[in-house]
Amino acid sequence: MTVHVKMAAIQWHSRERDYSEELESCSLEKIPVEFGDYHPLKTITVTESKTKKLGRKESTSSTSSSCSSNSVADPLSSVLDGTDPLSLFAATAETVAATTEVSRKKRDQEEYIGSDFEPWSSKRGEILARYTTTEKLSINLFMGSDRGKTTTPGSAVSEKVRTRLEELDDLEEGSQKELLNLTQQDYISRIEELNQSLKDAWASDQKVKALKIVIQCSKLLSDTSVIKFYPSKFVLITDILDTFGKLVYERILSMCMDNKTALPANFTPDNVNDTAKETCLNWFYKIASIRELVPRFYVEAAILKCNKYLSKTGISESLPRLTSMIKGIGDPLVSVYARAYLCRVGMEVAPHIKENLNQNFFDFLLTFKQIHSDTVQNQLAVQAVEIPIYLTLYSPAIDWMLRCIAYRAPDSLLTEMMERCKKLGNNALLLNSVMSAFRAEFIAARSMSFIGMIKECDEAGFPKHLLFRSLGLNLALADPPENDRLQILNEAWKVITKLKVPEDYINCAEVWVEYTCRHFTKREVNTILADVIKHMTPDRAFEEAYPQLQSVITKVIAHFHDFSVLFSVEKFLPFMDMFQKESVRVEVCKCIMEAFIKHQQEVTKDPVILNALLHVCKTMHDSVNALSLEDEKRTLAHLINGFIRLSVNLLAMETKKVMKGNHSRKTASFVRACVAFCFITIPSLTSIFTRLNLYLHSGQVALANQCLSQADAFFRAAVSLVPEVPKTINIDGKMRSSEAFLLEFLSNLFSTLLVVPDHPEQGVLFLVRGLLNVIENYTWEDNSDDKVRIYTSVLHLLAALSQESYLYHIDKVDSNDNLYGGDTKFLAEINKLCDTLIGQILEHLKVLGKEKTLKRQSSLALLFFNTILAHGDLRNNKLNQLAVNLWNLAQKHGYADTKTMVKTLEYIKKRSKQSDSSHLGDLANRLPLQSRT
Repeated sequence: MTVHVKMAAIQWHSRERDYSEELESCSLEKIPVEFGDYHPLKTITVTESKTKKLGRKESTSSTSSSCSSNSVADPLSSVLDGTDPLSLFAATAETVAATTEVSRKKRDQEEYIGSDFEPWSSKRGEILARYTTTEKLSINLFMGSDRGKTTTPGSAVSEKVRTRLEELDDLEEGSQKELLNLTQQDYISRIEELNQSLKDAWASDQKVKALKIVIQCSKLLSDTSVIKFYPSKFVLITDILDTFGKLVYERILSMCMDNKTALPANFTPDNVNDTAKETCLNWFYKIASIRELVPRFYVEAAILKCNKYLSKTGISESLPRLTSMIKGIGDPLVSVYARAYLCRVGMEVAPHIKENLNQNFFDFLLTFKQIHSDTVQNQLAVQAVEIPIYLTLYSPAIDWMLRCIAYRAPDSLLTEMMERCKKLGNNALLLNSVMSAFRAEFIAARSMSFIGMIKECDEAGFPKHLLFRSLGLNLALADPPENDRLQILNEAWKVITKLKVPEDYINCAEVWVEYTCRHFTKREVNTILADVIKHMTPDRAFEEAYPQLQSVITKVIAHFHDFSVLFSVEKFLPFMDMFQKESVRVEVCKCIMEAFIKHQQEVTKDPVILNALLHVCKTMHDSVNALSLEDEKRTLAHLINGFIRLSVNLLAMETKKVMKGNHSRKTASFVRACVAFCFITIPSLTSIFTRLNLYLHSGQVALANQCLSQADAFFRAAVSLVPEVPKTINIDGKMRSSEAFLLEFLSNLFSTLLVVPDHPEQGVLFLVRGLLNVIENYTWEDNSDDKVRIYTSVLHLLAALSQESYLYHIDKVDSNDNLYGGDTKFLAEINKLCDTLIGQILEHLKVLGKEKTLKRQSSLALLFFNTILAHGDLRNNKLNQLAVNLWNLAQKHGYADTKTMVKTLEYIKKRSKQSDSSHLGDLANRLPLQSRT
């Protein structure tokens, strides 16, 4: 339906509003309550009724004896069949208990790996980064043979077997090439080539060649000629073993496909066909024929999971045998990493078999004395490796074994581990691994016991400061007994402060700063910072320890959110002076400012704090140059602006609060200075929406402090900036339309303009008129209705401006309701603006109808109808008729939401019952509800 009323004939009439009466009508209904035995929070007892009716259970509810018979019925009685939730729980208690017991037993039998278990993959990168070498390495590359690569379709099975046996013999006949004098990077590249060769051989159905590659790689784990690189070598080689194990397992799994149906996840050997079992056995037979112990062990461990295809007990039987095989490995370093690999595989395929994990580690403890054997000592002498360095090579393997053992283990087992360490003379290496692997809560609860063990350790092999560092890492995660906290700090710091090497010192101090901040006051933190400055200043040692020093200051800031306390720490600012590298200093400044913006809730007037923070902002500002990235500029601008907002506008509002709104000549000048500072600073900002919002925010602050001319300047600046808003803006790296943000800003601006008085030298509503001109000339997106939506928002503003008394005011600021006092000329100007806007809206609705964009037309028609209903005086016949036309237009083509239309009509009928809105009854009768059809 088209809009029949001519645009020029429509005149807007705002309805008069009594905001106090409307607020009262919208408040909750007050119902008198007779206080007696009944109280809404009083307990209601529900009893079960045994009465049955119509074949279904019925229930009756009775209150307790303290409630009268006419009390409110229990609301649950109609749906619970006479039984409340607690009664239902009690009735099924035995069943639930029995089910729980079964589940508990099942859980006890099989304990699976959870997300709380740190996987091996998380350790891999750390090991490769830590254990490096500059020495030359060597590797044997498999050259291969053309025999057996292809087999003619007519070949007999016996011929295949013979050919494969010949290929296996090639490995013993020297079909290898030794590469010497490789750098570490060259070595890693060769290992990666072997890994790829394994995959290529497998993909081309050269299974024997793939096995040869794996055997060759496993042999490398017997070589400790470059002993400091061994942990990284272990990581690289076991990656290949893992790949091989996965390929074999999936190959056999694919052979179990029956009519393209895969095996169930919890399959048994009975589900596996004979062909797959035979292939699986063939792999184990091939591996058993490997002559050397180390490759035979590793390759079998790699396919340990394949035992699932053969026997239910295959894995549990193989694990003890493989554990025993390790006893034949003479080199203790090679042996411990073999045990670590077995633990790794065991945790993947049989995590519930903890007995083997424990036995594996206990066997290692029994052979631990081999570390100090003559053979090892001679080897270290040849390679010029000191015993402390050598012992650190064991850490990844021992840590991993203990981590597997400690996972969900009872405290009794962990206590047993501590006792075994004591029997070995509190070996520092083992003690460090225990503190690295066990739960932080377990370590923290026994902190004094561990300190006693640390004191008794022999420092020759493993430095005590590393043990205190490991202890500190645990105490950063869990709290020790309160009575022990000070003694723990004293015992640890006595050792740390005596360290002469700056690197050793700062690595320990960094960890214990966290503990000190968590449990002590600024006095203790100040002592720690002073000690750090003392150790790191000589010879400019701080230049080599920026990451650790940055970690220290980050931890301090994280625990001291009150900057008045933070800057009262005497050594905090001197500590910051050690950050003399610009890039690091800027990062520290960013960290400080982020914390200030996030945590500083109370206004600070401390000149020390303000001066320090201004220096921080200056440091960040001065770091920006022509080469700075846009993201970096935005980040720094955000932090600096945050400080300005917290300091400048907040200072102005705080001054108003102190003066209780009655500024003196001095405070008025101060507030105007703050406002002027914001006005000249905002244009320098990059983000246009940051500028718009700051103009609005600062204008509101100026208005609140009776700085009317300054407020006008802010609002005029905001209005003049709107045409510069781009069509799209970058949000999290993606270009998005800016219109939604513009609409949000304009809505906030309209709400403020309600209370902004007209300038005496300007025309009526000069700010509103100027804003409407900007909106009219702004280039909106095609197929966008945002311009019309803004016009409806302006109608809301104009309706509010025409009221005798406005909805809200600014203290000590006379808004237009006081300035004009309901003057007829002022109201006439408002109505003229409204008429113009109505014409624009109706014209847009006609255009939408011509373009057949009927869904958008329906939505806007209903939006305009609701605007007239809320703010227009519908006693005016022409406005009333326009509302009816819009109602019909909204639902003419079936795009209106029926539920919304029904609820709207119900609201109109409800309002018509009010004494001043009886005319809405006639309107409701003229609003039909049309079906979609």
